[in-house]
Amino acid sequence: MSGMARTHSPTHAPLSARRRRARGIALVALASVVWSTGGLYVRFLDLDLWTLQAWRSLFSALSLLAVVLLDKGRDAPKAFRDMGVLGLLAAPIAGVSMICFVAALKFTTVANVMVIYATVPFVAAGVAYLWVRERIERRTLIASVLALLGVSIMAGNATRAADLLGNALSFLMTLSFSVLLVMARRYPSMAMAPINALGALLCAAFCFPLVTGGVPSLSEMLTLAVFGATTTGFAYLLFLNGGRLIPSSEAGLVGLLDVPLAPLWVWLVFGEEPAGSALIGGGIVLAALVWCLSGLREPEVESEGGVSSVRAEDGP
Repeated sequence: MSGMARTHSPTHAPLSARRRRARGIALVALASVVWSTGGLYVRFLDLDLWTLQAWRSLFSALSLLAVVLLDKGRDAPKAFRDMGVLGLLAAPIAGVSMICFVAALKFTTVANVMVIYATVPFVAAGVAYLWVRERIERRTLIASVLALLGVSIMAGNATRAADLLGNALSFLMTLSFSVLLVMARRYPSMAMAPINALGALLCAAFCFPLVTGGVPSLSEMLTLAVFGATTTGFAYLLFLNGGRLIPSSEAGLVGLLDVPLAPLWVWLVFGEEPAGSALIGGGIVLAALVWCLSGLREPEVESEGGVSSVRAEDGP
């Protein structure tokens, strides 16, 4: 009888809903904080690009394999067998995004990388229109133009060749991630954790033959392990579980935390100050994102392969 009373009591249902929402926001926010530390690891590790990327990808793959094992248990091998042709096509795209993320951080500032990466929703909208003729809402189109203006201000003031290369790699990362997002929306049955695990393995397999600096020290290896495991596997679990408790538009807004936090950490720890153009351009991009996402209507049904699971990749 007491169980029935709790089930039908009008005072408990709203409380439960509020708790679910608060928990979802907290988990997504924590995932964003974890993602935002990627630039710290890249700045802290005095390693060449290929050594850094090879070992980071290997530990990322292992962490995502652990996620699949935790989620699927004995059915984990089946999750990889069921990826199909789409999964085999998506995995290299995920690998490209991973390589470009670390490479971009090596060539330009964290602020520049994050400003360009923040345009993912708009780039994805463009990819969806070109690929499947998905209608672009007027609000999204206006916000896309504003975001393009912000990125143009930032990129237009790049004077070093390294910054230009870093910005180009950031855009390639953003484009490849956007393609993954559209694929997951187009084919909701795609399981992103196995795909990203395979993508990380492909990335490691590509980078290891290019390593010339030998094996990192024990302390560097431990840092690489934490880098790969936290910014992929751990953040993936947090975002996936939190994203299931709140609307995807709300998860997208909370997920924006990593855009200002990533450059903040490297400024506090390493004194890497973002250029004035990055601050102005980044402010315009963030304002466009908040305005756009806050006005989007939620679909009636959320697919597991949507925004929550695609963000598994790492933020890249």
